Amino acid sequence: MKNAKSMSRHRVAIIAGLLLLPGFAFAQQSITVTSWGGAIAAAQQKAMQDPFTAKTGIKVIPEDYDGGLAEIQSQVKTGNVKWDVVNVEAFDALKGCDEGLFEKIGFSKLPPGDDGVPASKDFAKGLMSECGVPTDLYANVLAYDKAKFGANGPKTINDFFDLGKYPGKRALRKAPGVALEWALMADGVAPADLYKTLATPAGLDRAFKKLDTIKPQLVWWTAGAQPPQLLASGEVVMTSVYNGRIYDANVKDKRNFAIVWDGQVQIPEGWVVLKNGKKTAAALDFVRFATGTQPLAAQANIIPYAPPRTSALNNVTGATKSSLPNAGQSGRAVVSNAEFWSDNGDDINKRFSAWLAK
Repeated sequence: MKNAKSMSRHRVAIIAGLLLLPGFAFAQQSITVTSWGGAIAAAQQKAMQDPFTAKTGIKVIPEDYDGGLAEIQSQVKTGNVKWDVVNVEAFDALKGCDEGLFEKIGFSKLPPGDDGVPASKDFAKGLMSECGVPTDLYANVLAYDKAKFGANGPKTINDFFDLGKYPGKRALRKAPGVALEWALMADGVAPADLYKTLATPAGLDRAFKKLDTIKPQLVWWTAGAQPPQLLASGEVVMTSVYNGRIYDANVKDKRNFAIVWDGQVQIPEGWVVLKNGKKTAAALDFVRFATGTQPLAAQANIIPYAPPRTSALNNVTGATKSSLPNAGQSGRAVVSNAEFWSDNGDDINKRFSAWLAK
């Protein structure tokens, strides 16, 4: 009996000693990282999550969502935080930061680039927010199936609104963002004037009036996997879509889809760490690691979303490089104005919902 007690005490002593070793406590941890699913989630796992686990021993549990702040608000306000790190679009990073949903991070907490350039100078200007660390810049683009059109497919965003030349159903994400920018561009508003125009009642009326012209032919999607499926099934003749989804469908599924870069709306997105979480230190460690030069470059070498750091962009060497949204693509382009959507999104969403219901 004495020997059994002695052995038990010995095991406890060994475990206690192990817990004091650097990294052992982290090795027992896991964090939940929530993103968009599909191609981008697969790229993040290979470029960021698996290498992070290999380096730290912290297991990453992936979750998928369709964006927005509703679930995040619920978790933080009830204190039942299940997601430690979330990939959000820039306007949600701003809005959520204002609402106190996210930890503040800042450049001082981020590593320099592999070339030694400080994070404050390595990240592209205007993408970093108080709570969000940029991960990439993706584009909402117009896409169609070449097998259906051949050389006669759409050429500009105006063609999305031309039911005479291109009859048939077309699909849009069920949200006002991108739909309103496309409507105004197709109605002749220059990219530089989009948000000045949308900020006025007359401009907003003008955008909805343009959408009215194709409303009977619109199919709405809510998840990024849907647009390639809608094209493949022939349910729509063209669709809005994230550029990486089309690249992925062509490479992995051997589709013959074409991208129309004219009218592309680029969206910066990044990582945020939720407030009131129980694993904040590990979550911040993940964000620091995942937004370093090599993980960002590795992600862009898998999926053509532009990395936000110059040092990472210089390390994009694969087949994806020519398909990045900022790789000199032809046609009109605009970067979504995160401040505009953070300030006006709630009101515009209400109007959009009312318009859908008519």
